[in-house]
Amino acid sequence: KGIYDEALSSFFRNVDTRSGGDGPDIYKGKICSLKARALLIDMEEGVVNEILQGPLRDVFDSKQLITDVSGSGNNWAVGHKLYGCQYRENIVEKLRKTAEHCDCLQCFFIIHSMGGGTGSGLGTFVLNLLEDEFPEVYRFVTSVYPSGEDDVITSPYNSVLAMKELNEHADCVLPIENESLFDIVNKIHQMTSSGKLGSTVKQNSLVTSSAGSAKTVQQKPFDAMNNIVANLLLNLTSSARFEGSLNMDLNEISMNLVPFPRLHYLVSSLTPLYTLADVNVLSRRLDQMFSDAFSRDHQLIQADPKHSLYLACALLVRGNVQVSDLRRNIERLKPSLHFVSWNQEGWKTGLCSVPPVGHSHSLLALANNTCVKPTFIELKDRFMKLYKKKAHLHHYLHIDGMEQSCFSEAISSLSDLIEEYNELDATKGGPRTDPSRLKIAV
Repeated sequence: KGIYDEALSSFFRNVDTRSGGDGPDIYKGKICSLKARALLIDMEEGVVNEILQGPLRDVFDSKQLITDVSGSGNNWAVGHKLYGCQYRENIVEKLRKTAEHCDCLQCFFIIHSMGGGTGSGLGTFVLNLLEDEFPEVYRFVTSVYPSGEDDVITSPYNSVLAMKELNEHADCVLPIENESLFDIVNKIHQMTSSGKLGSTVKQNSLVTSSAGSAKTVQQKPFDAMNNIVANLLLNLTSSARFEGSLNMDLNEISMNLVPFPRLHYLVSSLTPLYTLADVNVLSRRLDQMFSDAFSRDHQLIQADPKHSLYLACALLVRGNVQVSDLRRNIERLKPSLHFVSWNQEGWKTGLCSVPPVGHSHSLLALANNTCVKPTFIELKDRFMKLYKKKAHLHHYLHIDGMEQSCFSEAISSLSDLIEEYNELDATKGGPRTDPSRLKIAV
C-alpha cells in the first residue's frame, strides 16, 4: 500500500533523501526511500558490487558497506586477526550509527558462512565486537556450514576456529547446510516442473534465472537458496513485526530454548518451504503442516531429531491458527519425540495472525536437539585429518597474533561441546519421571 508501518520499520528506515545526505526518518508516512537496517561486510568487493548492480541496490545505503579488494584468501586468521584489527574502528562506528536509528534495539542477526576466510574470521570478530559494544542486545547467528564436497580445502580449519567463537559469544546459532538448501530448491524445481498440485512459477522470479527459464541443477541457484534463509528470518521475526494473540519476542527464544549456555544450536525447519510469493503451491492442511515441520525434508540442516533428544522446541505459527490447533498437534506429535526427562513439557509456542504473502498459514519449528552432534563430529574429523599432518598451518601461523594454541583451543572447545551432547544422549531412554500433580481437595 506504500505506507511505512511498524512491520516495515523493523527491517528498514524510511529516509527523506530530498534534503540531501542522510535525511531524517519519516514516521508512519508514505514510503519515500527505504534503507535496510543492515551492514554489509565483505573483504572481497565483488560480492557487494553484485548486490549494488542488482534489483536491491536502492535498499542499501552506500554508507553501510565495508569492503576491501582481495578477500581473506579462505584464511580465518586473515579475516579475524588481520582485517579484524584493521577495520575495527570502522565497523564499530557504522554499527553505532545504524543502532542509533533504532527506537528499541532488540537483537542483531549475523548471517555468515563458515568455510571461507571473511565469513568465519571477520564474521566471528564482529560477533565479539557486538558483545563488547552492546552487551545487553541478543546476538542471533545464522551460520552456513560447509558440505563434505566443499570447494575450500581449508574450510575445516576455518569452521572449527569459528565454532569456538560461536560457542562463547553467540546467544543462539541457527546452523544451515548448503546441501539442505540445495535439496529444497531442487524439490521446488521438481514440483513446479511436474506441475504437481497446480504449482507454477511466475516468470523472472527468484526461482528462475535472469533468463527466465528455470535454473538447471548444475548452476547453483544461490538466489533461491538465500531466499529460504530469508524466509527463516522472516518467520523468526514475524511476532515482533505483526499482531498476534500469542506473540513471541526474540529474547524469549533464547530464554526458553537454551537451558545450558553452550548448547545454543537450534535446528530449524520451515513449512511451507515455498514461502516464495512467486511459487503458487496449494497450502497444506493445518495438521499436515505440523507433521511436515518434523520431517527431515523441511529442515535447513541434515540431521535426525526424531531419533535424538529434544531439550526444548519452539513452534512459531503464522496465519489464522488457534491455540487449540497448536495444543492438539503438540499432543499428537509428542509420543514420537524424545524429550529430556527433566523437560517433558518443553514446548514454546508463538502465534502471529499475519500469514506470509500468498499463503493461509506457515510454521517455523526451532528444536534444541542433540541431533546437531553428527555435524560437529564430521567437522572435527575433517579438521583432524588436516591437523594431524599439520597441512596448511603455515598460512595461518604467519599472521600476527595467530599461534598454534589457537588451533588446539578451538578443537578442544569443539570436543567439549560434542561431549556435552554425548552426556545428554546417554540419558535418553531413561525412566520418565512424571511430575507429581497437585491434589486439589474438594
